Amino acid sequence: MTRRCDITGKSVLSGNNVSHANNKSRRRFLPNLQDSALQSDALGHSVKLRVTPRGLATIEQKGGLDAFLLDTPNRKLTDEARTLKRRVAKAAARREAKSA
Repeated sequence: MTRRCDITGKSVLSGNNVSHANNKSRRRFLPNLQDSALQSDALGHSVKLRVTPRGLATIEQKGGLDAFLLDTPNRKLTDEARTLKRRVAKAAARREAKSA
């Protein structure tokens, strides 16, 4: 399982620990990933994603998972998010056709 946010794509960064004596040793900066289940209105069930708190805040600001995915351009989404976006768009189109 990669240490990458499914929404924002934020991943591991590398850098140095620097001591008081200015000795440098390599280290990794890990993203604050949280396992969360987000409700999709179009799909009718929740979807489990590993997202950062910033990604969750962005989703909430946009009005939910479906609105975020449909509003965001594909070039800004990760592969997993693009797949989920296609599923949501297809389910929303099916729901529209059914109600019309």
